[in-house]
Amino acid sequence: MKDKISFLKVLLILVALVWASAAWAAPEDEILKSWTKTEEFVESTGAQIVQMKVTYYSAEYIQALIRSEAQKNLWTRDEEENYKYTLLKTLNLQDNIAFHISFNVKGVPMYPQPFDRHFTLFVAKKKYSPSDYDKRFNFKLSGERDGMLFFPRYDEKTGKDLLAETKDIRLIMSGSISQATVDRGDRTWVWDISRDNPEALGTGKAADRLELDRLLRRMEKLTGERREVQDKIDSIDKELQEVGARVEELQAR
Repeated sequence: MKDKISFLKVLLILVALVWASAAWAAPEDEILKSWTKTEEFVESTGAQIVQMKVTYYSAEYIQALIRSEAQKNLWTRDEEENYKYTLLKTLNLQDNIAFHISFNVKGVPMYPQPFDRHFTLFVAKKKYSPSDYDKRFNFKLSGERDGMLFFPRYDEKTGKDLLAETKDIRLIMSGSISQATVDRGDRTWVWDISRDNPEALGTGKAADRLELDRLLRRMEKLTGERREVQDKIDSIDKELQEVGARVEELQAR
């Protein structure tokens, strides 16, 4: 009897842990879904079906993704920080506005090249073209494929952070990207970023490592600039010596 009671206690504890784990995961899943747009496009004859997921890498999304992965993989704090560091380094949010795009193409393949010309980002009333993207999108697309799409973080003319005083961003995909979308025209996805807090990513060991990386790159750049200036100074000093020597020669005559 005691063994049965002990077994039931263990079973109840395990059930409670499972429920607690599910309850803990739910908020992260909801956050991840809230930043992802899911679409399906069907060509008029049904010859091509394009299923898409478009995710904006907001600070909230990134934090939820890190917590979700840490929980699923039972990571230590150091392992979580290493994942965060690798993720943020890949995204390079200091220079980029990042999106993840996933395709599942059924039936007739897509030929979206040149891929970057099918996407435009509107921030306020200004539009921007992609700065980089997964080049695999330029090849025949059939079945599942996913990758990153990046836009510049700073305005080329003013140097201003595009997201600094912006309430929302709009990503527009040209309808000409595939047979399934051409009849529907351009597709627009909007993300409300008014409550997002990019500064929240700037804490912890991963953030310190990223700052160290930036500072080392800055030091390397400044060292190179200093070397160029020093070479110029050395060249001027040499010419001054030559001119001075000639002046003394002429004065001695």
